[in-house]
Amino acid sequence: MSNILLVGAGRSSSSLIKYLSDNSAKEAWNITVADVSMESAFQKTKGMLNCRAIQFDVNDKEQRHTEIIHSDIVISMLPPDLHYLVAEDCVELKKNMVTASYISEKIKSLDKGAQDAGIILLNEMGLDPGLDHLSAIKIINEIEENGGIILAFKSYTGGLIAPEYNDNPWGYKFTWNPRNVILAGQGTAKYIENNEYRYIPYNRLFMQTELLNVEGYGLFEGYANRDSLSYRKPYGLENVPTILRGTLRNQGYCKAWNALVQAGLTDDSYVIEDSEHLSYLQMMKAYLPPVINGETIESTFAKLIGEKHNSEVMQKVSWLGIFSDEIIGIPRATPAYILQKLLERKWLLKPGDKDMIIMQHQFEYVMEGKKKKLISTLVVKGDDEVYTAMAKTVGLPLGIASKLILNNKIKEVGVQIPVFKDIYQPVLKELEYHGIRFTETAIDNIP
Repeated sequence: MSNILLVGAGRSSSSLIKYLSDNSAKEAWNITVADVSMESAFQKTKGMLNCRAIQFDVNDKEQRHTEIIHSDIVISMLPPDLHYLVAEDCVELKKNMVTASYISEKIKSLDKGAQDAGIILLNEMGLDPGLDHLSAIKIINEIEENGGIILAFKSYTGGLIAPEYNDNPWGYKFTWNPRNVILAGQGTAKYIENNEYRYIPYNRLFMQTELLNVEGYGLFEGYANRDSLSYRKPYGLENVPTILRGTLRNQGYCKAWNALVQAGLTDDSYVIEDSEHLSYLQMMKAYLPPVINGETIESTFAKLIGEKHNSEVMQKVSWLGIFSDEIIGIPRATPAYILQKLLERKWLLKPGDKDMIIMQHQFEYVMEGKKKKLISTLVVKGDDEVYTAMAKTVGLPLGIASKLILNNKIKEVGVQIPVFKDIYQPVLKELEYHGIRFTETAIDNIP
């Protein structure tokens, strides 16, 4: 028997736990699902074969050691800043580990230790990052193996609500960690376009968008995310003139979200004084210039962001309830946390709601003297508010990769991301069995 330790039973863990349970008899697995909330771990494992739930404190070194030492592989779905605690123990105890998160500098520092221990710390094995790597590298390798020279690579991913369940002005509901949504894009986005480096600071990020068409679903807006430049080497695209990775949202979202950014409501760096006793309206008043006689807080806010009081942006912002007399009721809260708690109510997936994942890669390349374009698109819809498209596309790659490691099908060691053929080929093949497959559109002789 192999023992799998899954640490973290949040929103995106449902499909992973089901996958592990469904394969447990055939693969001879015992699965431990560990979470700070016993209730969450219990609910996720209820009725699942060969699964047990435990309450788990990641900061308890003794408990970490006890659980990890009895495991053959650890899957960490903890918040990104907590992976290091588990990874450090995995290196010490010589246990493989898989996560869906970006590689942090602290995780990178464990590379030599992991190599010496003969284990793999496989990161970025979820959706984005994760499935984007698998699918992009596959096509990049195919183009180059056929003699093509890649000129441009753009990749966008969006966790959205399925159109038939889109019942709010923002066209958005939470399907993954709300905190990550609130803080998305903070820092500076970096990419390269036509051999020129581009930098977009956070205060302009949601102003600089481009429209993408997804056949059968219409137009979406995309904004650049994080550091696209860091993937030039892993993707083997060091000399490619254009590389951009970005996030997709429904049209109108970015302009309205930018209003919240400009107002300072996504700032997580300081605490609002007396926040538990303030109303949302009082908090907003504290952020605005003095209200002129005859104006309201709402109209003053509209003027601040350069909108008319009845504009589409203002309708979205007002719908959130930030101009209401409702008491915030959260002590010592940052603006970002206040906004998060408000949106968790407004953007909640209702029973029966289905979300939707869209991922689109765009490749421009030259082959046999002709300039060509290939568009690879993935659309996945969730089953309901528990087994979401987000949970599928994050959890299934993690589960499949874990199976490959346990079966000694992945030979790499050290700190890695999934850019190797022995990872992307079998994972993509099995994902197709689960209905996660890309469609490709080729365009020849582009200008």
